[in-house]
Amino acid sequence: MSENSRRKFLKGSAIAGVGVLAAPAVATAAPVTLKMQAAWGGGIFLENAKSYVDRVHAMAGKDLKIDLLAVNAVVKTSQMQDAVHRGVLDAAHYVPAYWYSKSKTASLFGTGPCFGWSSQEVLGWCHYGGGMELFNELMEKLGLNVVSFFNSPMPAQPLGWFKEQIKDASQMDGLKYRTVGLAADVLLEMGMSVVQLPGGEIQPAMKSGLIDAAEYNNPTSDRDFGMQDVSKDYHLASFHQSQEFFEVTFNKKKFNSLPSELQAVLRHASEAESSNFYWHNTKRYAGDLTRLQEESGVNVHRTPDSVMKAQLEAWDVVVDRISAEDEFFARVVESQKAYAKEVMNYLNLNQPDYKLAYQHYFG
Repeated sequence: MSENSRRKFLKGSAIAGVGVLAAPAVATAAPVTLKMQAAWGGGIFLENAKSYVDRVHAMAGKDLKIDLLAVNAVVKTSQMQDAVHRGVLDAAHYVPAYWYSKSKTASLFGTGPCFGWSSQEVLGWCHYGGGMELFNELMEKLGLNVVSFFNSPMPAQPLGWFKEQIKDASQMDGLKYRTVGLAADVLLEMGMSVVQLPGGEIQPAMKSGLIDAAEYNNPTSDRDFGMQDVSKDYHLASFHQSQEFFEVTFNKKKFNSLPSELQAVLRHASEAESSNFYWHNTKRYAGDLTRLQEESGVNVHRTPDSVMKAQLEAWDVVVDRISAEDEFFARVVESQKAYAKEVMNYLNLNQPDYKLAYQHYFG
């Protein structure tokens, strides 16, 4: 090697060496852990909460972990929203009806009047009809430091369990009945006496005679609670809570501190869980309804039209009364009506009569 070549080689090596020595150490961000409490102590709804968490973990990898806690692990269900607001909890998994005592408008997000739509369309209104903007405005009005996502469109809730078959709305007058949210106002308007109880207390309350009748949400949860042991008359279909879904809520300061990629994971995992919930839970509900009939001797009835018509009339009274007292409530109702009128016009014209096809094949 010539002297000139040797000098060029050594110079290049020195530059390369400087480059290696000067390269900074790359800091790896510590994974974020969020503490989320669910409103469910077990059963299918806790499975649903875990399913959402599993989707977050699958999408976020090692960067984000949610520590899912069961009901009452840190605070009581009635205190969960305040705990998230204050940062005692980072997140919660529940339904808006569980905190509607702060604002009856909250019940419009999932447990409001039926304008001929299902949970699927209410979620459509939330995402594409201005619903989330109104919800976020409500959060600001209430001074709540939270960010929420809605998911998991639930089928209409059954009218529930009674000591005898309900054949006419007049039989419901004076009955002590369990429900939640604005449905309580509606059934009071129908002449019932309403008690708001958490799920785990429903069956013992009916067994002891504290209540005469009750609903919770679906055949699977009802079977898990043992409702078939205190009643043999189960009524499906109702307008008192004909649409509902979960709310996943996060402390706003904590949420805003996350990288945008992790914020997107929390949001899109909620959307993904909507599909999984409907596919998974519908199959479970159908199977458990069959088991209630065949294994427990439960008589399953379709709620008579007279009861559902009386519910719609009661909804009119309740909605008009609250709208006259609360301008924001009235704004939300009008937004929902406008969306339902347009979307359900298309769906009602386009959807074939699925019941007709079912009867053709299965009788």
